[in-house]
This record gives sequence, structure tokens and C-alpha cells, in this order.
Amino acid sequence: MMAKKLLVTGASGFIGSFLVEKGLSEGFEVWAGIRKSSNKDYLQDKRIHFIDLDYGNRFKLSDQLKNFAVEYGKFDYVIHNAGVTKCLDYQEFDKINYQNTVNLIDALIQSDNIPDKFVLMSSLSAFGMGDEVNYTPIKLTDEPHPNTEYGKSKRKAELYLQSQRAFPYIILRPTGVYGPREKDYYLMLKTVRSGLDVGVGFKSQHLTFIYVKDLVDAAYLAINSQIENKAYFVTDGDVYTDKEYTALVKQVIGRKHVLSLKVPLWLLKIVSITAEGVSKLTKKASTLNRDKYIIMKQRNWECDIEPLKADLGFNPRYSLKKGLEESVDWYKQNGWL
Repeated sequence: MMAKKLLVTGASGFIGSFLVEKGLSEGFEVWAGIRKSSNKDYLQDKRIHFIDLDYGNRFKLSDQLKNFAVEYGKFDYVIHNAGVTKCLDYQEFDKINYQNTVNLIDALIQSDNIPDKFVLMSSLSAFGMGDEVNYTPIKLTDEPHPNTEYGKSKRKAELYLQSQRAFPYIILRPTGVYGPREKDYYLMLKTVRSGLDVGVGFKSQHLTFIYVKDLVDAAYLAINSQIENKAYFVTDGDVYTDKEYTALVKQVIGRKHVLSLKVPLWLLKIVSITAEGVSKLTKKASTLNRDKYIIMKQRNWECDIEPLKADLGFNPRYSLKKGLEESVDWYKQNGWL
């Protein structure tokens, strides 16, 4: 019996590399969608097939998929993970997260290569701000109101996918994703290890997380299930205040005493705008910018994952503590910490 062909876009990134590893362990013929210039540090397995697809040109992409199908057969499954979370020009969010998704969907249809399942890696940011008064969880039945350029681009991609007929899909909306190889949460770990804890705003935050391996499990549950044309939030099911999260990080890092600083939101906004201006001068995208400021000031990231558990049988293997411990071990072994 021939292995099912799986395309993972954005395969060289943090989440993408784990998606590829899981696909190989599950017995798929995995095709890693990456650019020729992409870093392959985490894609060293000899079983990986590589493909460079032109997501920016729908017509060329359609021809590429046609030629691929003639030579190898069509992709049975697609996990569309490619995208950007930060960029120099906000129009890039729309171009890469939305338009490239449209091009891929259209090309798959036009080349007669509709997969058995198309999994879109979206984001909780596609829903925007949660309830910051009573801290009730965001539910699938709530009306999305994305309030960042990143979130808007993800929501537009979702809406286009949902508008398709006879195109089986699952949309996953993960909250904050952390784990080995990830760089943003790593910076926070590094800061705490140096003896400094920097918080944002004075009102309590309710935070949610998903360990990268649990998110990857959810993606493969989506592929292997009979469920289609539905969307789900993805977290580990627990909720942490910002204080509880910091306390856990200190415990895992092994740092008992740190200097805790609270940055007022007005100051964070000024710093974010300044960092964005500097990034435009240096031509290097900054982690901190106006879009990121909106995300960081949000107080409630709770969301309901009961539909994910009920429909797909999702049962996260990692608590935040266990995930942080495994992450820190990796960062130490690889010389990051």
C-alpha cells in the first residue's frame, strides 16, 4: 500500500518542522514546501521530499501542481502552515497570510488537485479581543472582530476557505504556541534567567498556551478524522494569570528571585511605535511593533476547546509546566540558554 502524500507549507519554520517530523512518524510521504533559500537545519531526515511552490503566482502555482500530479500523483493532504507573524510593511500580512492562501486554494482547484483534507493553520488572533470584564472564554459561536493586521489577514483567509464548495477543510486557531526552536517565548525565558521579569499593564491577564507537539497532534487528528468544514480553537485547556505564568517560568528556569517590573501600556505603546520606526530604518522586522502592542495589551486569551475534544478526540499531552521543562532542556542542550 502506497503512503499517502502530504504537503506541509512553511515547513522550515518552528511549527512546520514539527509538522514534518510528525508526518514522517505517521508514515506519510511528506513533501516540505520551502523556498530554495530556506534554512533546513530542522529538516535533515533523508525521507523528506522538498518542493518550492510559487504561492505568489496563482497561474504558475497551478501549473506546478499539475506537473507534480502527472509525475507523482496528487497530494492527499495539505497542511497550510506558511505565513508571517511580523513584517516591515503591514501589507505583507495581507499578501502572505491571505492572498497566498487564496492562490493555493485556487491552484489546487484549477489543477484538479483538491486534497482529501486541507488543514489551515490560522490563529486565535483571527477572533480579536476576548471579554475583558467577566473573562468569559471565547466561543466558536462568537462573532470574530480581529483587531490587528495579522489577525485580519488570518480571518480573511478563513473566510475565503469557508466560501469554497466541495473543498474539505479544517481550520485550527491556536493560541500562543511555544516549544523547542521557538524564539519569542525563548526571549522571555532568557530575560527571567538573567534576573528580570517584565510585565505589561497593571490589570491581570488570563493567558492560554499550546505546546507545539500538542498543536501538531491536533493537525493530524484533523487530517485523519471524518470531520470536515469546521474550525476549532487550540489550547492545552488550562488558563494562567500572568503572575502564575511567571512563577512557573521561574520554577522551571531555577531562578528564585527576579526583579519584577510592570510597564504601563502607554509606555509600551511608545516603545512599540519607536521599535517599528527603527525596524523600517534597519530593514529588519521587529518583534515589537504597533500590531504586537495590541496583542500584548489584551487581557483575556481564554477560549473554548470542548468542540475540539468532542469532534477530534483532542487530549493534550503537555501541561504548561511539562512543556516548559522540555523546552528549557532543549534550549540548554542547543546552547540557547
